[in-house]
Amino acid sequence: MPKKTNHDSVIAVCVQEPFEDGSKMDLGAIQGSDLKFLHQGFIADTISHALSVEEADTRLYYIDDAQRKKFMGIVLDYVKEHAEGDVARALKSKFSHHELSKCRWGLRIEKVCDECFKDGYQNVLVIGSRTPTVTPPMMQRALRMLAESDAVFGPTPEGRYYTIGLRGDSKIKLSEFDWKSPSIYSDVVAAFDKAGLAWAELEIWYAVETPDEIELMVRDINQYRFEDDDVTARETEAVMERLLSKLGI
Repeated sequence: MPKKTNHDSVIAVCVQEPFEDGSKMDLGAIQGSDLKFLHQGFIADTISHALSVEEADTRLYYIDDAQRKKFMGIVLDYVKEHAEGDVARALKSKFSHHELSKCRWGLRIEKVCDECFKDGYQNVLVIGSRTPTVTPPMMQRALRMLAESDAVFGPTPEGRYYTIGLRGDSKIKLSEFDWKSPSIYSDVVAAFDKAGLAWAELEIWYAVETPDEIELMVRDINQYRFEDDDVTARETEAVMERLLSKLGI
């Protein structure tokens, strides 16, 4: 089968639904259309961050649903219109988007990994759409760790994941786990240990799913700006500024 890749590694951005297995976006006063606009900012930033990783292709996955496809069309049009420099070039040369049938989160991740491996990638880093402050260097670090491990895991404080990376193939069936379980992180890690597979752990980070995590996100964006980083989470910051003004905060 001809190789369908530009690089050996791919960052697969998987768009999450407002309610997924065991998780949801419940951001307090940010609801309805405001929540939708903020999620669009999250996705646009995550795509741009992934495209900034030179040694990897970027794939975007979302469910095959009319409303979701319309939503993603808006996001992709925005990204294409505002991309600059290396990101704009990467968008043309090493980006693709793919539809998946709606199914359980664990099964969806497994399908994404299997499809990427089938198309010739050696390393797959899956990241969701609630992590706009995960930077390109953090993604690069995960891919470097995959060069020496069968898997790399990014834990959240709640015992879940903000990213999962696999090398070679899907040695463990992610679809067989209960992704609603509060012990999902330790369950998957234990399965890798039992199979004698090597895994590495990234720093603890967060998915933005509660008002408390909104505060963490704002703190981190402010820190990036203090460090003269005007790019990371730029679209999320712009949406937040509009929402805070609207809310009178």
